[in-house]
Formats: sequence, structure tokens, C-alpha cells
Amino acid sequence: MAVAIAAGRVWRPNRGLSQQQQFSSLDDKPQFPGASAEFIDKLEFIQPNVISGIPIYRVMDRQGQIINPSEDPHLPKEKVLKLYKSMTLLNTMDRILYESQRQGRISFYMTNYGEEGTHVGSAAALDNTDLVFGQYREAGVLMYRDYPLELFMAQCYGNISDLGKGRQMPVHYGCKERHFVTISSPLATQIPQAVGAAYAAKRANANRVVICYFGEGAASEGDAHAGFNFAATLECPIIFFCRNNGYAISTPTSEQYRGDGIAARGPGYGIMSIRVDGNDVFAVYNATKEARRRAVAENQPFLIESTPNLPPDPHSREPHTDLGIGHHSTSDDSSAYRSVDEVNYWDKQDHPISRLRHYLLSQGWWDEEQEKAWRKQSRKKVMEAFEQAERKPKPNPNLLFSDVYQEMPAQLRKQQESLARHLQTYGEHYPLEHFDK
Repeated sequence: MAVAIAAGRVWRPNRGLSQQQQFSSLDDKPQFPGASAEFIDKLEFIQPNVISGIPIYRVMDRQGQIINPSEDPHLPKEKVLKLYKSMTLLNTMDRILYESQRQGRISFYMTNYGEEGTHVGSAAALDNTDLVFGQYREAGVLMYRDYPLELFMAQCYGNISDLGKGRQMPVHYGCKERHFVTISSPLATQIPQAVGAAYAAKRANANRVVICYFGEGAASEGDAHAGFNFAATLECPIIFFCRNNGYAISTPTSEQYRGDGIAARGPGYGIMSIRVDGNDVFAVYNATKEARRRAVAENQPFLIESTPNLPPDPHSREPHTDLGIGHHSTSDDSSAYRSVDEVNYWDKQDHPISRLRHYLLSQGWWDEEQEKAWRKQSRKKVMEAFEQAERKPKPNPNLLFSDVYQEMPAQLRKQQESLARHLQTYGEHYPLEHFDK
């Protein structure tokens, strides 16, 4: 298996009308610090549409058949089954927590529908000690790293088992033991942070890579520019993984940016780049594995853009295996900006779970009886964790003031005392029986 990750030279415009000048000595050549350039003798602006589009790398077709045998990762049965079970378990958890929010049981939720292949395909290609900076839609990475369902649920419910002690919004997971940095809501702030972590790993000779996930909307933030530029100039072992699903919440790519997606930006920063089919878990795996190998060996950044992986629409209720339904988040109504026809295509014709299922069936590693049993088993596991999370109390309100300073400053102590007096006087108006004493 050999994945070609290309540099900017692939997308040079056709300059057939201009004559490149020949030079008799090095002194006659252009002296342009920081760029490679040649003199030409014709006035010519480079048009965006004369630069070839970056191709989309894939390994499987939509029926789960390997297209080019030399690109087959030849993963063992056990690993492929783990990919499939992680993807489907994530899908089941999404459906239950999505409905939980709609019933008012939790305050907020973001589904991962259609992006399961990017999560587990990339996670499977990393070492377990590689550091992960997510945006807020990478629960599948934690799922693949065996993060317990009980902790997913505890975080979304903000109960006493939540590692963050109920201080974060739902889906803002974090786990030090699994090298997954806690999610923060502000868009794209994780990008320069991830670069700093990668630079530290380089200086420590840690033989470790950092992977940073974000969407195409986050790529419009200034933090993305800063992160790309620092990663390239400091030669950091980092993988930038852009999940381009075509919509930055309600903003389609036609209004989000001009140019050929996000991968096309890589060469401008001096970053090796590739575009992969996000519905093909093997393509994601191959690209991430090769990017990881070279990032560590060569101390340089890589940019992977996965596209397309559009999540199904919540109003599309037609039967379709065990796949879910969802918006950008529970604060969003995607029916306002996405057509039912578009949704139905991605949901029914091309989905990472169904594509991998086709592969498993063709290999004789899976059948309908196993599918039915796994659906039942996975739903039972999620529901047990769900019911357990609902029964647990919320953290003690005093934990609002802990874990910030080693010694609590006077001002914070004053606020804590003020809250205690308030609750002593007006506690009857608060559901304190739901909180840990």
C-alpha cells in the first residue's frame, strides 16, 4: 500500500502561452526569498479555475469492493470488526442521546452522523499515545480508544461521574488517560494549541504525533491560518484533519470560501496535503497512517481533508438499516438549508457504515444474524449506561470553585461564601435534592 501525499507542484497552472526565460548564470535568475519562481515574458494572472482540482483518494467503491488491490490495507478481521462495531455503537449512542435532548433530559447534543468513518478510520491509524485535539464532533475517536459508554453519558448529563465535574456543555469530552484533550466551544482555538503541543513533542523527541480535527467552517478562522503557518515553519509532527461536510452549520461551502476546498490551501503554507473519501474508512486509515509515519520520521505537518460525509436530515424518516438522523446540533434545523433529495442520497446511497458492512459481508466476516444480534446488544449497552447516568446526582455546587487555583484566592472564596448564604436562604427554590451533598 502506497498513499501519495502531494505537494503544491501538482496543481501548477498551464503556462503554455508564456515563454520561460533561460539564464546564462545563477546571478540572472529571480532572487525571491521564501518562494520558488521563474521569470516569464508575458503578463499573466493566475486564474483559480485553471488549477486542477485535487483528486479524492479512495480504496473501496460504494459496494465495499476494493478498487486497487495494492491500496488494500489488509487489516485483520478483528480490527475491521472493531472499526464496524465502533461506528455502529457511536451511531446508536447518537440516536439515544439526540432523542434524550429532544425530551428535555439533557441540554444539548451534537451527533456524528455520516462522519463515523473519519473518526474510527483515523483513530485506528494512530498510536494510542498520540495526542488528539478535537473540535466537538470526534466522539468516535474516543469510542475507538475504548472510552466507556458510562463516561460519555456522565459527561452529557453532567453527573457526579463526569470527569469534568459537570462544568462543561454536553459533548465536550476529555480524557487524559486516552490522550484526548478536553473539547472547548470556541471555534478553531484547538488548532494553534495542537501546533504548540506538536512542537513540544518534537523538542522532546517523543516519537509522537498530534492530530487536530476541525471542520471547513473552522478553517475560515484566523486561528487556522496561524496554526498552519506555525506548523510549517516550525516543522511540527502534526496531522491537520479537516472534516468537510459541505455546511458550516447552515453556511454552504459556496458561501464559506472560494477555491478548491481546504486541501488546496496546504501547498500555499508548504504543507503536504491529500483529499480522501470520508465515507471510505480504509482510505481514511491509509492516509492517516502514512501521514503519521512521515510526520514523525520527517518532522513535518500534513493536511488531510475528508469529503464528503454529509449527515442525514432529521426529517428523513424512510427506513434505512440502523442509521440515525440529525442536525448540525440540537440547536439547529438543517431542513432550512438542505434538500430532502440531497439528504436521501447520502443516507441511502453512500454512507460509511453501509459501505464497510458491504465489505464485511463480501469477506464472509459478517451476516444478517450477527447484524441483528449486534444491533440488539449495542442498544442494550447504550440504554444501560443511559439509565445509570440518569439516576446519578449532579456534582456538589461547591465544585464550581475548585480545580482552578492551588490556593483559593480571597475573591473566589468570597463568591463561594455568597453562594452558600444564598442557597441557605433560598434553597427551597432550587432542585438541590438532585445534587450531591
